[in-house]
Amino acid sequence: MATALVAGATRGIGQGFVRALLQRDWNVYASYRDFAGAGTLNALTAAFPGQLHLLQLDLADEPSIVAAVAILRQHLDEPLELALCCAGLLHEGGQLPEKSLAQLSADWLQRSMAVNALGPLLLLKHLHPLLVQHTASQFAVVSARVGSISENQLGGWYSYRASKAALNMLMKTAAIEMTRRFPHMQLLCLHPGTTSTDLSEPFSKRVAPEKLFTVERSVRQLLKVLDDARNGPSGRFLSWDGSEVPW
Repeated sequence: MATALVAGATRGIGQGFVRALLQRDWNVYASYRDFAGAGTLNALTAAFPGQLHLLQLDLADEPSIVAAVAILRQHLDEPLELALCCAGLLHEGGQLPEKSLAQLSADWLQRSMAVNALGPLLLLKHLHPLLVQHTASQFAVVSARVGSISENQLGGWYSYRASKAALNMLMKTAAIEMTRRFPHMQLLCLHPGTTSTDLSEPFSKRVAPEKLFTVERSVRQLLKVLDDARNGPSGRFLSWDGSEVPW
């Protein structure tokens, strides 16, 4: 049975990946940040007994990542084939994406960087020894097209754009190192398209219905991208339709 880790699995695309992989008969480890957010995952563990396993993991806290990976190492029966990092921060409480420099907050920018960029890199740092034991493993992060510097024509959203651009650079840099050391492990950044989730909800009214994807559709498309990309070049930024997004 193939085994995957989904980090940031309590809602949205992360939980969609969990459901889809379980339906594929994968063995899935799904992470939650705090017990309050684990409720929906608990229901899935009952529906897929012995197939879904929950891990407490806070991407903004490196000791939490270390502890979760240690637990995962103890319980893995087969090499880890796939790791998906789906956690993302666009807005929180009353904090929305900045429309101007006047709205920029150092604290919010630092928090966005910690969750969107540094967290996934720290996860890779501690997790890759488990991934390289598989003959053809993948580590993929959910990025965003607004993190493309060359495509930025609208401005705004300083913290989110910068943190996703940083995520892309960190994954590209790590992919170069990993390709030298472990050519059988692939790193990818994924753009899911605008998906109907809590993250996009405040802005989805402006999106044409045909361009607003359900979670199920986004996950189905991204899993196809991962399948098609397997054994190909590492360090790419791929959109939901398989096309490459310019950096």
